Amino acid sequence: MFHKFALFVLVLYCLSGCAAPTRRPAPLPTTPPPVVKPLPPAGKPAPPPPISPPGIPIPPEIPVPPVVPKPIPPLVRLLPDQFPLFTDDMDMESLDAAVDKSLQYYRRAAGKGPVRMDDTWVSVKDLQDSLITLREILRSGETAEVRQTRIRETFDVYQSTGSDGKNTILFTGYFEPIMKGALNKSREYRYPVYKAPDDAITVNLGKFRDRYNNEQLVGRVKNGELVPYYSRSEIEDQAALSGRNLELAWVGDRIDLFFLHTQGSGKIELADGRLLQIGYAKSNGRPYRSVGRFLLNEGKVSPQEISYQAIKRYLREHPDDLSEILGYNERFIFFRVVEQGPVGSIGEILTPGRSIATDAAVFPRGSLAFMRARKPVLDREGNALSWIPFSRFVVSQDAGGVIKGAGRVDLFCGSGGEAEMLAGSLKEQGELYFLVKKRAN
Repeated sequence: MFHKFALFVLVLYCLSGCAAPTRRPAPLPTTPPPVVKPLPPAGKPAPPPPISPPGIPIPPEIPVPPVVPKPIPPLVRLLPDQFPLFTDDMDMESLDAAVDKSLQYYRRAAGKGPVRMDDTWVSVKDLQDSLITLREILRSGETAEVRQTRIRETFDVYQSTGSDGKNTILFTGYFEPIMKGALNKSREYRYPVYKAPDDAITVNLGKFRDRYNNEQLVGRVKNGELVPYYSRSEIEDQAALSGRNLELAWVGDRIDLFFLHTQGSGKIELADGRLLQIGYAKSNGRPYRSVGRFLLNEGKVSPQEISYQAIKRYLREHPDDLSEILGYNERFIFFRVVEQGPVGSIGEILTPGRSIATDAAVFPRGSLAFMRARKPVLDREGNALSWIPFSRFVVSQDAGGVIKGAGRVDLFCGSGGEAEMLAGSLKEQGELYFLVKKRAN
């Protein structure tokens, strides 16, 4: 009976559950709820400063050293498609003469060490072989086109980067003056040409410090101290060297004598027709300063008219100002008598139009080079009528007091009046290349 009653109650419970009211689902929203962006995470707190033990200081941070740009070398090796066209506006005989002089120099200098050209060390034999090989190519009798191809295939070419790193070279000219003079002083010839005095002491600074290599001083001992040697004004206007029997010869033109000093060598024509050849012996070690620059700064010559001819003309028209103007250039040159000349810094006679003066600390002595620039077409008075481009092979055989760095070259123009006019007009920008015969790797 109990089971029947329990079954009845269970059925009744189920029926009551089925009769409960049903729930409708909530309607969907018509627009999505706004997106709530999470807050950015809080920044990571800076670490606390290190705590050092008492009495021990915290070392400062080491700064990062600045990046130092790599210096531009004076010579850069070119790719073959960067080579210039090797054309020459002079005769072969003059190049032969210049090459012979460098070969003589190299035979004497065979024991000297190599020189640096870009990233390569070049030996004296390499420079010697380069001169011989070029001469053989130019003498071969082949067509100009074939010679051009052989030069480009045979040589490595290095271009001078100039003083600005942009391959710009300033070319100037120098010459050998010919002056009238005598071996004894007279009313006509009263300006002395001095030989080097014994008390002019040369100090090679590289022997004391490696960083001063190729630098030197010239001085004299006074009260146990080495002091600068006499200046131009002290020698010419105060007669600091008179009475010491240092006169090689006497000339009659103080202005021409001054420019003999700037050229470094010359000839003195004596009354009997003989030519006394004199060459550079030593300087007084004082700095060279341009009288042309002095005249510009003083407003005595305008920038438009400044030239070698204009400077000489001003000096002749203002004789009372000579001591002041010439004394501005403190450098004074001492000479020596030589059998032949003019003699370059390699100890060989220079060849007009082929020998150049360069800085021996930058470019190898006696080496084969190629230049491109402009030259003037002059009238009889030395005035430039026009300028024309030219190029030629040259040889580095001389040096000069103001020819410093990779951006300066002085071209030897020859002797006498025509050479003087050409050298006085030449002041042009151009390009300079050095050729070295390729070597087996």
